[in-house]
Amino acid sequence: MINNIKTVFSIKDLENLSGIKAHTIRIWEKRYNILEPMRTDTNIRFYNLQNLQKLLNITLLHEYGYKISKIATYPEEKIPQLVREIISKKNSQNYAITSFKMAMMNFDQELFFNTFDWLITEKTFKEVFKEHFLPLLKELGLLWQSETITPANEHFMSHLIKQKILIYTESLQIRKPIKTDRIFVLSLPLNEIHQIGLLYLQYEILDKGYKTIYLGESMPIENLQDLTKHFENITFISFMTVQPDRSVINQYVKSMGQKLLQKNNEIWLMGKMVEYIDEKVLTDRIRVFDSMEETINML
Repeated sequence: MINNIKTVFSIKDLENLSGIKAHTIRIWEKRYNILEPMRTDTNIRFYNLQNLQKLLNITLLHEYGYKISKIATYPEEKIPQLVREIISKKNSQNYAITSFKMAMMNFDQELFFNTFDWLITEKTFKEVFKEHFLPLLKELGLLWQSETITPANEHFMSHLIKQKILIYTESLQIRKPIKTDRIFVLSLPLNEIHQIGLLYLQYEILDKGYKTIYLGESMPIENLQDLTKHFENITFISFMTVQPDRSVINQYVKSMGQKLLQKNNEIWLMGKMVEYIDEKVLTDRIRVFDSMEETINML
């Protein structure tokens, strides 16, 4: 069940989203009056979306070299104007992630697309994914765990990122593969739904000139076995983020080996759960990778 949309934030939430310590936020409030928190009946501070947006903008200006004492003297409307000027110079590293965060908190698709379009004029899609989407996704996981954001925020942003991967993937899928010695079949184990890493890996494999077959989430091994009747030299790739459970992961990997390793097939595994795989079940044709970079380098 997706939680209610979050519109009220604690000072800890502001710390998590901005990277500015709660202690510093309190000093800025007291000394410079930069935010005007509301208070509960028991005098506990809380903040609205406008406060959050203002703090993220102030943080960006501060990182860019503006002193808080100076920012505090500016009229309200000047802060976003200065931020826009910094953005137009295209040299603010942190602007994009701050902007994506605001898009997420406000469920603002237009802001997401505008930020992406700005980045893609300067960078390749691979650079945008690695420099901006990957750090953002890692941060979203932490923000979700700390209940700073709701599943609704996280789902909204994940969907938009997936959409971009799919658009750029399609432009590669229409090209004829130039490497025909191997086919890559990408899937997730049963009850595994975390697709973004697997989707992006498909983009990288296609970019190298290989054919891919993307089967997506929650795919039984028996169904993967069907592919062995149609193709040879298959590399089966699976991301194990939360599944299979550590208590059954070794049996699962053994079963994959028994059912999928006909002829010259291989199995490549990655994700958080692979640390629980016993080395004894690995062979020269069942490999574990610690990172996506390591996997990409093997292509």
